[in-house]
Amino acid sequence: MTISLRRARTIIRKTFEKGREMELKPLSVVVLDAGGNVQAFEREDGAAPGRFEIAFGKAYGTVMLGIPGSAQMARAESQAYFMGCVNGAYGGKVIPVPGGILIRDRKGAVVGAIGVTGDTSDNDAAVGSAAVEAVGLVAES
Repeated sequence: MTISLRRARTIIRKTFEKGREMELKPLSVVVLDAGGNVQAFEREDGAAPGRFEIAFGKAYGTVMLGIPGSAQMARAESQAYFMGCVNGAYGGKVIPVPGGILIRDRKGAVVGAIGVTGDTSDNDAAVGSAAVEAVGLVAES
């Protein structure tokens, strides 16, 4: 199973709703399928134009490594050379910080990833995780 376009768009909408509820800065959100391909992306009014690459980098590293951005950041802090090599292997596309959330189905299979950017990384992860859970999937942030 992979994430459908309809569900990806719903995750983005729910992320924006939660961000407004928490009074966060304007967000940008990308949802990738299990193969690392963009399923959907949206940027709120007022979000910086370069946010796609950041959201994508958070989600891409998450789905390709099978670990959330928080775990990638911990790995980068303890083994910077490893994450540097990973980023080289993936063409510099990985941004190893919170806000990259692994999306699993209820059976535990990876169906995609979400990348959220615009506020603090921890807030990005919180709203993205809430959105994933709101659509009946499991967020690993």
